[in-house]
Amino acid sequence: MKQGDLLYLGKAKSVYLTDKTDELLVVFRDDITAFDGQKKNVLAGKGGYNAKVTAYFYPLLEAAGIPTHFLAEVTPNSHLVRRLSMIPLEVIVRNRAAGSLVRNYGFTEGQPLSPPLIMMDLKDDSRHDPMVTDELILAMHLATAEELAEIKRLALAINAVLRENLTAKGLDLIDMKFEFGRDTTGMIRLGDEISMDSLRLWDHGAIGASLDKDVYRKELGDVMETYAAVAQRICGK
Repeated sequence: MKQGDLLYLGKAKSVYLTDKTDELLVVFRDDITAFDGQKKNVLAGKGGYNAKVTAYFYPLLEAAGIPTHFLAEVTPNSHLVRRLSMIPLEVIVRNRAAGSLVRNYGFTEGQPLSPPLIMMDLKDDSRHDPMVTDELILAMHLATAEELAEIKRLALAINAVLRENLTAKGLDLIDMKFEFGRDTTGMIRLGDEISMDSLRLWDHGAIGASLDKDVYRKELGDVMETYAAVAQRICGK
């Protein structure tokens, strides 16, 4: 694999072309941001922890029959992935109430949600990622009805796999956000990453005991100590 030109510069990842048109190189940087990029820092080693956790989970999901973009771990902070045409939606699965669900809708912090609640936001920082309904998604031609149903099916399946795995490690999966895209055949695949940046994790049985990017957002402690400890608990090495 030969690294080519920069294709996309995100908040915390850089995506490069490779010598194969249908494969890309994703580099996890040490940048960390919050509040639509209004708060930002660089924390040495952070990208490696997110890359490590993502590389742990994606093969686990593939083994469970969930298609992802992941192909291989290239370096401790970079992955080779399938090239996807990304759908500009953040797909959020909530197992318990936290964050905006508590602030905006009157749920109690930590309130169980059964079945898990699926919400979707338009991925657009300039509009502060507004929540969208199925009808809006269809009206904006972001996905077909069939694709939307498949996205929801995959999101719940991913949630089930992650929740079982994390529960066994003493971690409560409160909610998470996913991004999906279409491969060259039109198949919907999970893209982006699964890490402490995209998962909301609490220590088992301790409401609000954050072990994720909330530590950075809310200044709850040492972010890198938290990321290192969670990566160790998840990956076991």
